[in-house]
Amino acid sequence: MSGHSKWATIRRKKGAIDAKRGAIFTRIAKEISVAAKEGGGDQEGNPRLRLAVTKAKAANMPKDNIERAIKKGTGGLEGMVYEECLYECYALGGVAIMVDVLTDKKSRTTPEIKSILTKLGGSLANAGAVSRLFERKGQITLKADQISEEALFDLALGAGAEDIQVNDGMYTVITAPAEYEAVQSALSTKGLNMEESEIKYIPMTTVEVNDKETAEKIMKLIDNLEANDDVQGVSSNFELGDGVELD
Repeated sequence: MSGHSKWATIRRKKGAIDAKRGAIFTRIAKEISVAAKEGGGDQEGNPRLRLAVTKAKAANMPKDNIERAIKKGTGGLEGMVYEECLYECYALGGVAIMVDVLTDKKSRTTPEIKSILTKLGGSLANAGAVSRLFERKGQITLKADQISEEALFDLALGAGAEDIQVNDGMYTVITAPAEYEAVQSALSTKGLNMEESEIKYIPMTTVEVNDKETAEKIMKLIDNLEANDDVQGVSSNFELGDGVELD
């Protein structure tokens, strides 16, 4: 997926990921609270909570924030009641987009998502129309200067990873959801710093876009969706054509 990787590289260079660091703790706290509400505050008996806390630690979220989010979920502290929503969407060029949401008011969030889509040529899809194009996978990204490719293959595959992608000084480790925690733990134990680590929707195939204007609108659409406070994650099958040169 060279084009998709090309776009990811552009986003990193522009600092798109770093610019959103301020919202990361809030989003992870929501995940922790929902997980604790559903399965209780004991991480050992609640795999979803354990994964959310692991993600929080990987993002250097303070321990007090983590504990407070757990207490809000279990009722130990007053907090919002969140609803999980999954929006299946289309962008220009037939690009498919999955939007994960945790919201305290769906009647507010749905119109906001629709507005973001409509302004840039997108639309909501029928349930199942887009999700069938994706698989749920663990995805862990780390800088390649920390470990050799061969050593990472031995470590990650030995822990249960399915695949490792190499692009522009970065490694992306792909896992089945059931193996995600074990692989992440193996990398962490080795002392490797992870740039991003989450279970997300991965496209089974990609849609290459070779028109500059269309590509820019799709990228802006995804950025705008990610900027929404209720959005936890955005996945797409967008692939930027190798011949497209952006400003």
